[in-house]
Amino acid sequence: MPGQVGDQAPDFTLPSVSEGDISLSKYRGEKHVILSFHVFDFTAG
Repeated sequence: MPGQVGDQAPDFTLPSVSEGDISLSKYRGEKHVILSFHVFDFTAG
């Protein structure tokens, strides 16, 4: 089921070049986080 505007994102962890692994939960309640998905990046057409 797709998320809706205003839904809380599930926690996830991604690698960072400068800070090691970063989890979304690290920023929850502390900062605003914007998630952007670029489905067709790095694909032909």
